[in-house]
Amino acid sequence: MTVHAAHSCLFWIMETLVLIKLVLATPWLILLSVCDVRKRELPNGLTLGGAAVMAVAALAVSLDYLLGSLLTAFLASLFLLLPFFLRAAGAGDVKMLFAAGLTAGPGNTLNLILLVSVAGLILAAVMMLLKRVDPARLKHFLRCLFDFRYDRAEGRKKLPSRDAESCRVPFGVAIAAGLWCNLLIQLLCMG
Repeated sequence: MTVHAAHSCLFWIMETLVLIKLVLATPWLILLSVCDVRKRELPNGLTLGGAAVMAVAALAVSLDYLLGSLLTAFLASLFLLLPFFLRAAGAGDVKMLFAAGLTAGPGNTLNLILLVSVAGLILAAVMMLLKRVDPARLKHFLRCLFDFRYDRAEGRKKLPSRDAESCRVPFGVAIAAGLWCNLLIQLLCMG
């Protein structure tokens, strides 16, 4: 087998792998998004189950591919670690982003984080426009940054609770959209 033929074969395998991931991940991402929108929770069975399935699929490719996917998953989940500790993101979001990193595969950490961030920004903006989320915390944060006359302590007293439903954005939807776009871009860049 020539080098060109081997390269073509490997390229076809990787393209097929991304297509299979896209097809398998789509119903999983839809189910997770529906759970997050309806109940504001991401069940462990779905997040960790998806991570396990993708880890087995990555191992089926090779041990190096699995290790690269695990590195991507770990780095992607670090993105939500600070918001998790600040109670701005839930544990389900962190686990889902870990599973998304495994699904995206090696070398896709920054692309995945960027796409998830853009999807989250769009989702939050749409929810604010539709009055589905209270922008009070965002307004308070922006006033703290830009208005030196603003009484931060008094403003903090008027904020709704962090746990209030009106303050919570279903970030699982943004993770799902970001991962789906990441897989689609991978597929289109190969073709």
